[in-house]
Amino acid sequence: ILLLNDTLCGEYEAQDIVVLSKETFENGDPIVKRVIATEGQTVDIDFNIGVVYVDGKALDEPYTREPTWTPEGVAFPLTVPENHIFVLGDNRNRSSDSRHIDLGPIDERMVIGKAVLLAVPGKTAESDVRDWSRIGLID
Repeated sequence: ILLLNDTLCGEYEAQDIVVLSKETFENGDPIVKRVIATEGQTVDIDFNIGVVYVDGKALDEPYTREPTWTPEGVAFPLTVPENHIFVLGDNRNRSSDSRHIDLGPIDERMVIGKAVLLAVPGKTAESDVRDWSRIGLID
């Protein structure tokens, strides 16, 4: 992943892919997640049907591997605090993200940068195969 550091990337917006680190989460190792909502927006997830809502509108999420079935301890609906973002992994049911009680909404100071280019895709959880169609610029 090619990154723009936090001083060059500007404001965070929904759909941005970010790399972040929180010292008390995952041993402080960097994690890669997608921004779903920014400060002041309200996130809700219907885990029965697997749909994520931002400000009452269901998100169209063709990038996810499957609907969002697994809660991780954060209570919804949740309004994203000032200077924070709410992030989810694209592999929702195998992702530790803002749903996790130990992570929650992300203070923007924890963001290392925005991803702008994917050079080598990761392997899927279901197989040992890389999805090469995902390489290139990240919109």
